[in-house]
Amino acid sequence: MPESKSRKKPAKPVREPRQPKAEAGNPRWLVPVMLGLMLVGLAWIVLFYLSGSAQLPIPPLGAWNLAVGFAFVIAGFALTTRWR
Repeated sequence: MPESKSRKKPAKPVREPRQPKAEAGNPRWLVPVMLGLMLVGLAWIVLFYLSGSAQLPIPPLGAWNLAVGFAFVIAGFALTTRWR
């Protein structure tokens, strides 16, 4: 009985292994800005609470000074997601 021709699969091209990317470190500005924003927010909130009825640092804002302080803190924490 005749044998069928065997099917040959085309040879797969040999891929060169990928070179691992050199991990870039943090930008130099990241950590100082991150910590600075958190400390400014903390100082803003503490100053608001310690000022009492004067409602410093910006008196016309009133209780919204808390929101400003927390915005600084949240911006600092948002930068921590970029820290490697």
